[in-house]
Amino acid sequence: MNRLPLYQDLYLIAHDQAGKPLINQPSLSLGLAGAVLLDLALTGRLDITHGRLAVYDRNPIGDMVADSLVPLILRDRTNRDTRFWIRKVAEDIYDRTCGGLVAAGVLTRVTRRRMGVMSQTRYPPTDVAPLVRARSGVRNAVEAVEQPDARCAALCGLVGVLRVEAALHLAQPSGQLVGRLRSIAREYPRPVNEVIGMVETLISEAAVALYR
Repeated sequence: MNRLPLYQDLYLIAHDQAGKPLINQPSLSLGLAGAVLLDLALTGRLDITHGRLAVYDRNPIGDMVADSLVPLILRDRTNRDTRFWIRKVAEDIYDRTCGGLVAAGVLTRVTRRRMGVMSQTRYPPTDVAPLVRARSGVRNAVEAVEQPDARCAALCGLVGVLRVEAALHLAQPSGQLVGRLRSIAREYPRPVNEVIGMVETLISEAAVALYR
């Protein structure tokens, strides 16, 4: 079965089976944005080197979110800063990712009333299979069941940076597991580590800004 885009797998891992996010939305949005750039880089559409983007191939990869980004980058002739584009994509990536998964039938909208008055909307999976597949690739890499490819290594690194490792349900101390996830990502230095490092920095900067 065809794999979901990297950013969609990350979205699924970062939510529980009831559709509740395991991390705050701003941080998750930065992680999703980094994953979109990596989807393009790992399919040869973008080159990411020393914090700069370059478009190598304009052909679509078959994903609406990723394919819409390349024309935007090409139209902006002055800004090729990767950090800028991560922040830019993060502005609406959470809702676009959720909407795309709903449209594909992977998630479903569920609205429940709380205390008879307030309502809460979640987007749980319609079937656990996509969530299990997303988690299993990362779990297999951590447990050395199979050699991860660059895409899986990127997903491992992003799961570690976002600190949603508990979703993997592995019997390892959290710090040890995060270290293992990061070490897997380090085996693929570019563009995987470059983008993951930028996502981590942007999340840290956003957290510091809250206390200023």
